[in-house]
Amino acid sequence: MNLPERLGDQRRIGVSIEIPAPFGAQLQEARRRAGDPLADLIPPHITILGPTVLDPDLMPAVDTHLAAVAASAEPFVVRLRGSGTFRPVSPVVFVQVAQGIAECESLESRVRSGPLAQDLRFNYHPHVTVAHEVPDDALDAAFEAMAGYEATFTVDAVSLFEHGDDSVWRPVHAFPLGTA
Repeated sequence: MNLPERLGDQRRIGVSIEIPAPFGAQLQEARRRAGDPLADLIPPHITILGPTVLDPDLMPAVDTHLAAVAASAEPFVVRLRGSGTFRPVSPVVFVQVAQGIAECESLESRVRSGPLAQDLRFNYHPHVTVAHEVPDDALDAAFEAMAGYEATFTVDAVSLFEHGDDSVWRPVHAFPLGTA
């Protein structure tokens, strides 16, 4: 995984939609089966804002920004269905977001503003990773195994995650949707 470098007391954060039970456990197990070494370090999620490094004094403004963005968005339904890949550009297999794409895109563009404004390396594409940077045969197997996967759930919050010194991504605060 390509992570931005952290200096001194900077924090590495991300903003995501957490995948609820039982689907999160199913998707994490799929990532383990693919042999992905990050399976136990990154909880299953739909990224809203990728890894971002910030000085700690910006965190109050980030919290205020995320609370306002979340409050202005209504809860919505996400349907995950089937597998996809970013190959040959990137060695990733994912479960596709089949419903809730527009809502994810709206959240992403609004989150990536103000104190979190930044340029993207790739166009935003909501998905749930199930294999990343594993051998081609493992990517093929993950793609095949997840081709028939389906899950539907309601998104009622976005979560701020922090990347710990132990390389684990942990949710540190959930911001409820629709509380304006």
